[in-house]
Amino acid sequence: MEYKDYYKIMGVKRDATQDEIKRAYRKLARKYHPDVSKEADAEAKFKELGEAYEVLKDAEKRAAYDQLGTQWKAGQDFHPPPGWDAGFEFRDYGDSEPDLGGFSDFFESVFGRARHTSGAAGTRTRRDFRIRGEDHHAKVMVDLEDSYNGASRSISLQVPQVDERGHVSTRSRTLNVRIPKGVRQGQQIRLAGQGGPGVGGGEAGDLYLEIEFNPRGRYRVEGADVYLDLPVAPWEAALGATIKAPTPAGAVDLKVPPNSQSGKKLRLKGRGIPAREPGDFYVVLQVVLPPADSEQHRRTYEQMKQSFAFNPRAGMEV
Repeated sequence: MEYKDYYKIMGVKRDATQDEIKRAYRKLARKYHPDVSKEADAEAKFKELGEAYEVLKDAEKRAAYDQLGTQWKAGQDFHPPPGWDAGFEFRDYGDSEPDLGGFSDFFESVFGRARHTSGAAGTRTRRDFRIRGEDHHAKVMVDLEDSYNGASRSISLQVPQVDERGHVSTRSRTLNVRIPKGVRQGQQIRLAGQGGPGVGGGEAGDLYLEIEFNPRGRYRVEGADVYLDLPVAPWEAALGATIKAPTPAGAVDLKVPPNSQSGKKLRLKGRGIPAREPGDFYVVLQVVLPPADSEQHRRTYEQMKQSFAFNPRAGMEV
């Protein structure tokens, strides 16, 4: 079946107010009413207009229709997404508006099949229609230490909401979230029922928080492995030393082997992100030269120059 763009049928924008929708319906209803219109396809257009108005005049049904998103365009083949079965009660065309044979297949596929009942007020149509709310997704920035120790964080989110006129706006929402120990970059935390509200009594969707580690920290993360660039003095690298190295779980005593070069990686097994199979922690040595900022320091470098027959570019063609 084809997707129907109710906004286009009524000639209004998607953010039109309920008053604008009502005015547009009255104007077009006068134009296409079969009793007065001279248009050849007036009856079909009037029926299509009534269907569009039946949805857009009701904020709840309109919100449900909008959940289909903008990926559909008029004329495209439409297949309803799963979970569309939920409760509205609205009237058929009354005495002042002719019964034009019900609604389209598209309408029925979205809002459910009709169940007619009769009463003193006349024939009414009952739609059982319940939609689960949309799942929402957001990123949450945490420190790497939170993954090592676990933490509770208060986060603020901007979430959409539909007002009584059918306008979509955002509001600030604060949630207290537990960051589990061992959580990894890109992993999602599911908060059941914290997503978009359901329609027609449907259950709320879920909120998925994607973990992202604070890039301003001293560590970098690759999967479950953690890396730290650690500055060392030339004599520590050349002679070997035992130095303090920070890790997200606290400082450790690190043994630097003699004759270490800048870029050498020292592995601390199992000290990466904790999990059933924990990652490793890598210390990457970065040799830092002291500045030759005094006469004494310059003489020291001159003595080193004379003492070492050292060419760091040996073997390179120049």
